[in-house]
Order: sequence, then C-alpha cells, then structure tokens
Amino acid sequence: MAGYKEHISVSGLLGIGYGSVASLLMGFTPTQGILAGVLTWIGGMLPDLDSETGRPIKELFSLTAAVASFVAMRSMIRVGTDPDTAILMAVVTYAAVRYGAAAILGKFAVHRGMFHSLPALIITGESIFLTYVSDSYAVKFLMAGGISLGFLSHLILDEVYSVERKGAKIRLKKSSGTAIKWFGKGLFGNAVAYAILLTMTYITLVESGILVPMQGVAPADQSPPVQHASPFETIRR
Repeated sequence: MAGYKEHISVSGLLGIGYGSVASLLMGFTPTQGILAGVLTWIGGMLPDLDSETGRPIKELFSLTAAVASFVAMRSMIRVGTDPDTAILMAVVTYAAVRYGAAAILGKFAVHRGMFHSLPALIITGESIFLTYVSDSYAVKFLMAGGISLGFLSHLILDEVYSVERKGAKIRLKKSSGTAIKWFGKGLFGNAVAYAILLTMTYITLVESGILVPMQGVAPADQSPPVQHASPFETIRR
C-alpha cells in the first residue's frame, strides 16, 4: 500500500491543480481556490484515520481537529453568536475531534475497513457541503469536490500499490480490492456506514434543493371553506 508521504504528495499536487483551475478558469476567487486546494490535500489523508497509532496519524487528527474547529467557529459567528461563545465552541470542537474521535476510532475502527470505501468518500464530500458556510451552492460544491478528489486519490493510490510486478508477471497483493469498495467484511461496519450515507444523502439533497420534503396532505373529505358574498356587498359593473 502507498505510504503517508506518497499520499500527501499526490493529494498536494492535485490540490494545487484543482485550486488553480477553480480560480483561473472557473471564476472562483483566489481565496476560494486556495481553500479548495487545501481541502483536496487534506482529503488525501483522511482514509488513514483508521490506521495504527503513530506520528503521521497524530498529525492528521490534529489537522482535522483544527479545520473542524475553524468551521465551527465560523458557523457560530455567522448565526450571530458572540465572539467568546464562538471561540469556546472552537476549543470544544478541537478537543472532541483530536482526543474523543481519536480514542473512539482507535478502539473500534479497523484499518482498511469502511474508511477505505466509496461510501466513506461520499459521506466526506457531503459533510463538507453541509458544514461549509456559503450562500453559493457553487462554492459549497467546489469545496465538497475538492475533499472528495483528495479522498479518491488515496483510494486509487492504495489500489495501484497493491499491484506487484516481478519481471513479466503481475501479482495482486492481499490488499488488492480493500480500498475501492462498496462493502467491507464486517456487517456492523457496513450497517453504520450505509445508515450514515443514506441520512447524509437525504439531508444534502434537501439542502441543495434537489429533493423537496413531503408536506402534510389534507384528508380527501375536507374541502377548503367556501367564502360567501356579503349581502351588503354592492356589485359594480
């Protein structure tokens, strides 16, 4: 499988290209292009959140926690929260992701489980679309596309490194097929992943205006009240 340096190098180069195209050819601002490029770079590391403990994983959790805390603080300020509360929320978010999420994943997550899968890729993109604060759907899709592109690069790179060539012979390693997949081995992991995916997809479709929630329908035997003309009303011709 590809190493940590390979993943951050490939996703970093993709981020530079993605951000440049967004700002130079697609009409987005340079700041938006840079942010999209950074998210692409971060996305290339996210699947390894379920890996064994080590310095790269600690750095990845720290980076993810920092991004999450800034997003939380920006959202709080946007809805009119006072600065002190927004800063407190950022601190709480950082601690929850950096230590709480790390402890939970370290205990329950399995390396090359559903974190390395296409459902996880979709969930990641939808999470950014829903949490990135912007009045423009185009900007939200840009950011979601960036992190999804980086995530996908990680999965593809892992599959590429699972192919071993010895002379004219090509052999697949045991890790082949464990990155780009729709289902993992564990029933519980699959159930949790698809429950999150279906929920996130429904919320995303509603938020983007593609899907309209069903409204309550009045019973068929009830008709709107009939408004009778007042006997004192004068008809003008």
